[in-house]
Amino acid sequence: MASPLGSALPRTSSRRPTIGRGTLALLAVIGTLFVTVPAQAAPATSAEAAALVAARGHELEVVTEQFNEARVALEAQRATATAAVTTMEQATAELAAAQQHVRGLARTAYTGEGLGSFQAMLTSDSADAFVDRMATLQLVAGHQAEILGRAAEANVAAAQAQATAQQAAAEAQAQYDAVAAQQAALQAEVDSYQAAFAQLSAQEQQAVTSSHGEERASRSEDRESTAPSAPVVANGEAAQIAIDTAMAQRGKPYVWAAGGPNAYDCSGLTAYAFKAAGISLPHSSRLQSQMGQAVPRDQLQPGDLVFFYSPVSHVGIYIGNGQMVHAPTSGDVVKVAPLMSGYSGARRIAA
Repeated sequence: MASPLGSALPRTSSRRPTIGRGTLALLAVIGTLFVTVPAQAAPATSAEAAALVAARGHELEVVTEQFNEARVALEAQRATATAAVTTMEQATAELAAAQQHVRGLARTAYTGEGLGSFQAMLTSDSADAFVDRMATLQLVAGHQAEILGRAAEANVAAAQAQATAQQAAAEAQAQYDAVAAQQAALQAEVDSYQAAFAQLSAQEQQAVTSSHGEERASRSEDRESTAPSAPVVANGEAAQIAIDTAMAQRGKPYVWAAGGPNAYDCSGLTAYAFKAAGISLPHSSRLQSQMGQAVPRDQLQPGDLVFFYSPVSHVGIYIGNGQMVHAPTSGDVVKVAPLMSGYSGARRIAA
């Protein structure tokens, strides 16, 4: 899958950066995911298709959030690599300037335009004056050598930083590509299962859907947005803006990795809502679960972010009375719904 971030990664060499141990470990985990979610033959019945849609839908959401986090990391590493190129260019220019300055001093001394040691001896009135002049010459020479040395060290450090940043960016790209590939494979499975599920009559669909338990029911009990019984009132302006913005998106489709304004995934919706309130959140449910202040479930307030599963792979915005507004899953729309099973915590981002 092509990266939406483009391919203009700064380079100083045509040699491909090596992949670090951390990335190899991550890719091994991703490989394990591929093994645990193997490609399967087409479902034998439409009822089986419905069950597979439910299972793969959640797996797709988990991988989508991994994709979102990999995308955040890739953007950060690419920005770091770009900054490292700028630093390297500045260090190279400073080193060239220092070298030119030192060469100019050497040329002046060689042509006699400056004060050399022999001239210092000839023009000194006494031995003490000669010693003083020689000390001054050595001080100037030492100072220039120090400037040149610092510039050279800065150039080496910048080159090392640039190489490290480019390798990190390459590793982030590898992570992004691996998760994106898994995501595409899961989406293809979900699409095929949904096609089989669509062959059921409405009555059969309802019967099959009802058999998948509390979690499936909480995700698909209504296709239309559920309106709260009363206007949602938050305790602060930022939380109110975030809630109002999220509520205004009801009915818009869930699309993996989407961040609005026409479609959303779960963390895309929350990031979009809080951005309207002037608060920047990463497009990743797990990263969002590390922001703000932890809130006990019995102290939830409208505007709090509520998280689900372990590790975290779903997020919504609490609106009171045990309800949240969220982008549920593939094939669904942004809506209000009761807090799902699998609740794992909450964070207060804004008052």
